[in-house]
Amino acid sequence: MQVDKTTLTDLSIFHRDEEQSVFHHLNFTHTNGGREYFRYLLGSPLNSIAAIQDTQTTIQILQVLQAAWPLTQVTNGSIMVLEKYYDTPMDEYPHQPSLFNSLFYKYFHAPDYSITKYTVEHTIEFLKGMDCIVQLLSQIKLSKQLQIWYESMEHLLGKASIKEMMQVAKGTELSPKTILEYGIFLRNHFKRPSNDLIEIFFKLDAYMSMAIACEKCQFAFPVLEASDQPFVEATGLYHLLLPTPIAYDTELDISRNFIFLTGANMGGKSTYIKAVGLSVYLAHLGMGVPATSMRLSLFHGLLSNIQVEDNILKGESYFFNEVQRIKKTLEKISDGNNWLILIDELFKGTNIQDAMKCSTAVIEGLRKMKKSLFILSTHLYEIGEGLKQYSNIQFRYFETSMENDQLEFSYQLKEGISNDRIGYLILKREGVTKILDNL
Repeated sequence: MQVDKTTLTDLSIFHRDEEQSVFHHLNFTHTNGGREYFRYLLGSPLNSIAAIQDTQTTIQILQVLQAAWPLTQVTNGSIMVLEKYYDTPMDEYPHQPSLFNSLFYKYFHAPDYSITKYTVEHTIEFLKGMDCIVQLLSQIKLSKQLQIWYESMEHLLGKASIKEMMQVAKGTELSPKTILEYGIFLRNHFKRPSNDLIEIFFKLDAYMSMAIACEKCQFAFPVLEASDQPFVEATGLYHLLLPTPIAYDTELDISRNFIFLTGANMGGKSTYIKAVGLSVYLAHLGMGVPATSMRLSLFHGLLSNIQVEDNILKGESYFFNEVQRIKKTLEKISDGNNWLILIDELFKGTNIQDAMKCSTAVIEGLRKMKKSLFILSTHLYEIGEGLKQYSNIQFRYFETSMENDQLEFSYQLKEGISNDRIGYLILKREGVTKILDNL
């Protein structure tokens, strides 16, 4: 599925303040490499139902294996020790370690011997942990991706010297001769295989993060269906970054492919738009989604128009960039493929009469596109009446009320067009009108 940097930012997949990102919220990796691979996965939605379903299967299998995962054996520390060992210049080892020359190396090349001993001990635990993963995977039917990793790990761990090392009991005091024999083998004959094993574990760590996230957040795995026409059907859908979210039911298909969304600021419009977009995005990663249930078609792309900014350096106004974003969106979605388009507060950068005229023209054009679904929010409630003639436009709003000078947000998605006019009430509540009166 195609996305661009703007959409990834709008949906907070990644964020300059990382703690506000979806990446941070779903990151349960245990290694630096796993974390970076998870970042890659989160920015790489899949393009086929088969790939999505295989990833779903991978995640579901790892959920089952999570409790037995060897996190005390394969650690970020042990991997860093092994990686550093290969990058550290060492005094030459004896060609054929013996009792005498091994003791000589231990005392006269003490720093390098200590590094070797430390590395060998950590590597033995690392290898045992990887073998534990192989044993876990050998007991169940695997996804295609897990099968590839399983066969690779089984092959890489099959060498006689590796099997011998894995037989060493934890806490066993190895002789200097054995330390050097294992060190020579690791350094001269196992560098590439060890890097391959580390790379596999990083990937497993990233997918295990997905599995843990789906379980902790109680995500539901969506059902993706092959369809020439786009559709989304979700119950109990919510935004995963909210501590106490409100759930929504949403249905979009080609016969009702446009949601015209109204409501006051802070009423929930942006959250709802992002919740739908984020769930569709996570579904295309192969992850579970924050919803009770979800069915959807495969989408060719997802584009958003939520946080448009002006560009002072280029001399481009906010309105100009809004127009350019809409133009680029139209150019992309005219390819005959399935798209989901999210637009929040269209044409905020011009006067109200211009905004109404421009918004009406854009909505009337977009609603005719038969291969795309749209959710568009606006403050321009007045244009809604003229759009009611179109049967494929759904009208939804978030209600806001004022009780005892306090704003009340229900955050419930209702059918119809909002008629809230609370801007002046907020101005009055915050004491601005009183200050102005006293000037």
